[in-house]
Amino acid sequence: MRGSEDYVIDVGALLQKVEDAAPIEAVQAVSEALGAMVEARGVTLLIADFTGRAVVRLTSAAAVEGARGQGVEQAETIPLAGTVYEQVLRTQEADVREFGDRAVVVVPVTDRGDVIGVIELDLARRPSAKELADVRTAAHALAYVVIAARRHTDVFEWGQRSTEFALAAEIQRRLLPATYTCEAGQFTLAGWLEPASTVGGDTFDYTLDRDCLQVSITDAVGHQVAAALLATLLVGALRNGRRRGMDLAEQATYANDALLENADPGQFVTGQLVRIDLQTGTARVVNAGHVLPLRLRDGKVEEVELRVDPPSGVVPGKSFDVQTFPLEPGDRVIFLTDGMEERNAVNLDVAQALADTADLHPREVVHALGRAVLDETGGDLRDDATMVCLDWYGGPPRARATEEGADPGIASGPA
Repeated sequence: MRGSEDYVIDVGALLQKVEDAAPIEAVQAVSEALGAMVEARGVTLLIADFTGRAVVRLTSAAAVEGARGQGVEQAETIPLAGTVYEQVLRTQEADVREFGDRAVVVVPVTDRGDVIGVIELDLARRPSAKELADVRTAAHALAYVVIAARRHTDVFEWGQRSTEFALAAEIQRRLLPATYTCEAGQFTLAGWLEPASTVGGDTFDYTLDRDCLQVSITDAVGHQVAAALLATLLVGALRNGRRRGMDLAEQATYANDALLENADPGQFVTGQLVRIDLQTGTARVVNAGHVLPLRLRDGKVEEVELRVDPPSGVVPGKSFDVQTFPLEPGDRVIFLTDGMEERNAVNLDVAQALADTADLHPREVVHALGRAVLDETGGDLRDDATMVCLDWYGGPPRARATEEGADPGIASGPA
């Protein structure tokens, strides 16, 4: 060790390791290089799995007891509850613990509030404040390494799956946004989907450009592959219309017509499309036969009253009603599907659960609501349960105040 002299962490050199390595080896190459720079006894990346309730240690080394295997690849799943990993992911703060002559450091790996995982380093001494800050910077760089590397290999996707996906779930997974959380200056958004044992065709989506945030949540009728294919048609139509420059009403009509032209009679999708103008702070919504959203404002939870149009795929040539969505700075809004309220989840008080999570980050809110519905149903969901949590801060378009991929000012809920 260098004693009192600080480690020298060269992020540029770490990224060069990425370019030199094959995609499947990029994370290991960066981890080894970072370990050498800080003279670590060990460096481990643990990625968040798809349940949101565990992290996964990926390795191609010697066999690990209890790990899943696929060829030489192994995935060891570690439940989050009560662990230091849970604390670091929730708070987005580094954890440093000393054990005799060594220190174990766990830092978050995050991009725009989206939790990718954590890095754990076994060091020969406690790092200085500057060293810890440099390690956090390296961890943030690793977030981009993982994002880039997983475009070229299935290993990360496989590792994050604690259970195998059925074909319908595979199709459904492709319909969701690439990242489930987005922090921005005017808002924070997080989505989550708890799939039923027979996939129910739920989706959520969002996109952000210079002038607006657009969010959708949809629920296709039926289950399994038929529902997933119907959802594919609807989401594909919405994205195509949006990318062709259609406004909210035109997107809704276009998607409705796409279902009527291409789906079997009687097939329909409920949903809500929301567009928030970031310049004016005003919001508009189309409500196609969907469950009303909930709003937490000034400590009180209530439904957002909206007029209801028929679902998409029911009325030929339908012109959908574009309504003003009542949105004020400080609001927290939950968009959800009926899997949160119906069938064997009927006893879950979603409004109370929303009130109980008022002090949490939206990312933690949707995870908490997902756990609540699983607890209420004993893990036997009869329909997908999907939710999108939007915290609206308002004000003019502006940059975030960030620390290594997360905004420390929104570690908890709205003030």
